Amino acid sequence: MNAAAAAPRLALIGNPNCGKTALFNLLTGSRQKVANYAGVTVERKEGRFEGASGQSYLLLDLPGAYSLNAASLDEAITRDLCRGFLPGEPAPDALVCVVDATNLRLNLRFVLEVLRLGRPVILAINMADAARRRGIGIDLAVLQRELGIPVVETVAVRANGARALLERIDRVVANPQPPAKVLPDDADLHAETRRLLALAVTMPTRTARVDDALDRWLLHPVFGLVALALVMFLIFQAVYAWATPLMDAIDAATGWLGAWVGGVLPEGPLNSLLTDGIIAGLGGVIVFLPQILILFAFILALEESGYLPRAAFLLDRTMAAAGLSGRSFIPLLSSFACAVPGIMSTRSIQDPRDRLATILVAPLMTCSARLPVYALLIGAFIPQQKVWGVFNLQGLVLFALYFAAIISALMVSWVMKRWRRDKGEHALLLELPSYRIPHLRDLGIGLYERAMIFLKRVGGIILALTVLLWVLLSFPSAPADATLPAIDYSFAGRIGHAMTSVFAPLGFNWQICIALIPGLAAREVAVSSLATVYALSGDDDAAAQALLPLIHDGWSLATGLSLLVWYIYAPMCLSTLATIKRETNSWKRMAAAAGYLFALAYIASLVTYQVAVALGAG
Repeated sequence: MNAAAAAPRLALIGNPNCGKTALFNLLTGSRQKVANYAGVTVERKEGRFEGASGQSYLLLDLPGAYSLNAASLDEAITRDLCRGFLPGEPAPDALVCVVDATNLRLNLRFVLEVLRLGRPVILAINMADAARRRGIGIDLAVLQRELGIPVVETVAVRANGARALLERIDRVVANPQPPAKVLPDDADLHAETRRLLALAVTMPTRTARVDDALDRWLLHPVFGLVALALVMFLIFQAVYAWATPLMDAIDAATGWLGAWVGGVLPEGPLNSLLTDGIIAGLGGVIVFLPQILILFAFILALEESGYLPRAAFLLDRTMAAAGLSGRSFIPLLSSFACAVPGIMSTRSIQDPRDRLATILVAPLMTCSARLPVYALLIGAFIPQQKVWGVFNLQGLVLFALYFAAIISALMVSWVMKRWRRDKGEHALLLELPSYRIPHLRDLGIGLYERAMIFLKRVGGIILALTVLLWVLLSFPSAPADATLPAIDYSFAGRIGHAMTSVFAPLGFNWQICIALIPGLAAREVAVSSLATVYALSGDDDAAAQALLPLIHDGWSLATGLSLLVWYIYAPMCLSTLATIKRETNSWKRMAAAAGYLFALAYIASLVTYQVAVALGAG
């Protein structure tokens, strides 16, 4: 038996926002890894640490739970693992139940449920320093006597904040004992919680004065929404603008590497595969990383600070009318920059139904990759003129495209709400934790974990699909007497000609159909693809400028409008498809998302083109 198998298994369990993950990071440091539980998308975090005696332990950070009467997938995983019911996951040898010292009224009720599991339990009173600063007195001896389990204090944000816990773990594992006092199933846990608080806890005020003062403004029905709008604007600007220099640097590095490899290797299929397929494919994946890190830095900071639940509370009623929840707002907003980080951030949505609905409508948000296509088509077909002497017509069209995407997303989620089997309203139950300053170490570890998940799991799928797309665009090569661009003779070119029978009712010619194929890798590729089809050269900006007169003269206004509408709903890029597969763990749901978006795009473009032709724009 190896050392890893012989190491005792411990599990951290507790309410969300109790500092459980911070304690996990303190104990395990860099000796941790993240995976998924078998068959589900819930993250499984485990790490190794040494007790005060030098004994090695395997530590699991279980998903946060408010109750073992599971109301979410996270809570079900926590309950089943603690009971030893999860396939391939033996029950832990002992549980470390972490509670927030500043919010024992909510946390102690959960502790009473945990005791019913009958496993050795250590109660870790976390954030003990914050409780003392507020004047909250906690009698550890009384709690230990009344609960019948060891009780220790921890401060997870301090280097030695878990010393007492490490010493207690050694003793409990060496001599495991079930809880001495367990309430029967029919006992009133709320009444018992009140009794424990009266005996062991002194509360000078129910909440800190600072929290009350902030909540008077941040939860105000008017000022709270204004503050939230400012926070969201900052996040939107950061993800959209702050990532640009880093993304440009990654893009430049990828271009340099591709040029260097292309210069070293002789011309041929291998050269093209490495430069146009693998290097360009990896660059197309990694270029999203700055957006993801900036987004998750804000999400983690807002969550650690205690503000994120308050934002969800403010917006819940508005979002519920469309079949979503308040927690859906931030993922949908971030999807305006890129749907990939937006979909990944749906992990903060606890209700599986609301999370799935948010994932499925996130691709409808107008991501930044659509802008090059919009700019090309608006520049070609919408004149530069003023409306009412004030507004720019091209700007109004661009705004209308964004607005149409938002309205469409709300309508789709509303329809999902009408069709799903579970038609009940799932109440948004939120704990409003105390405000606190995020800890930089925890933010750093969280960002590192999400970067690795994105690069290893999503990146692998994207790379494989990008190489496949390169094959379609590169083979077979043009014959010696070719008079058309090489792409016309490739598999993709032949597919494009075949596609015209399907897309002709939308006004799409074979050149547009070809551009739709590489446009699956990334929407903005459609501009350079059209340039390739029309045998143009130069950088993207030059190609776009050269394309303007050709498109204006060669396409009808009805075709231009139809393609604009197509890109409002167009099936998402491959990276978004891969992320939906990753987050839902379902090929069927990924296919459903692609299918309904294609149907919306086709129907909307068909109606647009036919109406435009009928009005004389053909």
